[in-house]
Amino acid sequence: MDERLDSYLEFSALEKKLASRTIKAYSNDLRRFNSWLNVNGITLSKAAAADIAEYMAFLSSNGFSPVSIVRKLSSIRGFFRFIQSSGQRKDNPAELLHSPRQPLRLPYAVSVETIAALIDVWEGDSPISTRNRALLELAYGAGLRESELTGITVSRIYLEEALVRPFGKGSRERLVPLGGAAVRWLSLYIDTARPLLVHGRSTPVLFLTYRGNPLSRMTVWNIVRISAEMAGIKEHIHPHILRHSFATHLLRGGADLRVVQELLGHADIKTTEIYTSVDTTYLRAIVDKYHPRSVDA
Repeated sequence: MDERLDSYLEFSALEKKLASRTIKAYSNDLRRFNSWLNVNGITLSKAAAADIAEYMAFLSSNGFSPVSIVRKLSSIRGFFRFIQSSGQRKDNPAELLHSPRQPLRLPYAVSVETIAALIDVWEGDSPISTRNRALLELAYGAGLRESELTGITVSRIYLEEALVRPFGKGSRERLVPLGGAAVRWLSLYIDTARPLLVHGRSTPVLFLTYRGNPLSRMTVWNIVRISAEMAGIKEHIHPHILRHSFATHLLRGGADLRVVQELLGHADIKTTEIYTSVDTTYLRAIVDKYHPRSVDA
């Protein structure tokens, strides 16, 4: 399988432009599946839908969650689709299988007040404080992913037009308007703090460490964690919660779902629709709390 697997992973990286973490996950999933086939005396060329279904059952019995099993099935389905298209198989046995039902996992969003407290702990009294404030304003103000925050370059920030052009999943680009607070702090960071962090180096990356290196995803997580601690926030806060809150607060304020899809950079509207479930949960909580007939007598 190794040769075909290597070809598939190379195709996924070069043609589909998938992230390195995704490629690594595909590799782990497919090698695990191939090992199971070998143990059970089944060759890849002869593997049938029933064999894959048995493998899914094996994973479930060994404690893998439905979410994990769905991902592994997706890896297997994509691999068989690849070798089918290259003429190495006439069929794709994985296409006959349905993914196991997953429990609905709603994105967790915090209140506007919590976001404000998180951001306001940085007053811009040092280059690092200004950087952190600008980063958090951008994360919440434009709903960016951690990878988009760490990879954003100065050239993708348009302060005069109040726009940012992130480079998202699948090499998709989008334009996201920036609010006044994000524009103000990004301008302050770029004009005053970043020149002190760059140390004379030539780098296009926007957010830098005190040594002038690009921020890592772990550093962004630490900035959010420290911000929450400084603000006295007891809820578990991580960078993606700012993105979830961005989307939820927009929908709660009356934004159109299609607009939020475009702002988040979702290829499929179904990915964005989960936020409507979040908002429905919020509305239900409001009714239960304030409506005089919400509780049975």
